[in-house]
Amino acid sequence: MQGETPTEVVVDATGVVGDRAYALVDGETGAVASAKDPRRWAALLGFSARFSAAPGRGQPVTVTLPGGVQVSSTDPDIDRQLSAAMGRPVTLSAVPASGASYDEVWPDIDGLAPEGFVASLRTGQTSAGEVVSALPVGMLAPGTFQDVSPVTILTSASLRAARRLYPDGDWDPRRFRMTLLIDSDEQRFIENDWLGRTLTIGTVRLSVFAPTPRCVMVTLAQPGLSADRGVLTTLARHNRAEVPGTGLFACLGAYASVEVGGTISVGGNVELG
Repeated sequence: MQGETPTEVVVDATGVVGDRAYALVDGETGAVASAKDPRRWAALLGFSARFSAAPGRGQPVTVTLPGGVQVSSTDPDIDRQLSAAMGRPVTLSAVPASGASYDEVWPDIDGLAPEGFVASLRTGQTSAGEVVSALPVGMLAPGTFQDVSPVTILTSASLRAARRLYPDGDWDPRRFRMTLLIDSDEQRFIENDWLGRTLTIGTVRLSVFAPTPRCVMVTLAQPGLSADRGVLTTLARHNRAEVPGTGLFACLGAYASVEVGGTISVGGNVELG
């Protein structure tokens, strides 16, 4: 779902406290719902969620359904309401099940990802012949609903560079669902140079360890943004980066782990070490 843009967050080893604290679980397959499988879950991007009080696992959230109706995670029939809105049986969960995974569709875009990597994950295909895979939830953030990493970083420098390559594209940062958006005066994919380096924001210290591979989700329509496959095609043509031990992927941004937690506020200075 769409989230919120707070002015201040607390960061711990799992990332921003409260980030992806809940997920919907498919009542038929047991998979975690993700718009990475647009066949079933593209409509999720029309929902939004925000904490009703302090953020954190198990804390109440308010979900705004398409059309504007609001429901609460504390409602006794919340699963029924969400299932009706999705048109598919789902359960709201605050804790990933053991072995939890989500399905991902791999668009047929040259340079998107190493062919061998995608083939090794294949669990099926779409009606259009695109590969479908199942990936574990919280791969590098165990016990969470993060896709991969505790923190995903994106800079305005990279967005500017991408917009120069594809001026007709819609490079709204909301499309990329980053944890942190860092402002920079540059116009290049600067995060590619940050691997192995440290970002310090106030008392928080983040260790950058990989570029962020991009997926079908960035191409999808959502409130205020139209569908745009050219965004992902542009990254596959112009910003393929090496993910250590895996190969070249279409990337935008960087993954980071949390060395030292603390509080981050909008407007805080970022130091690169």
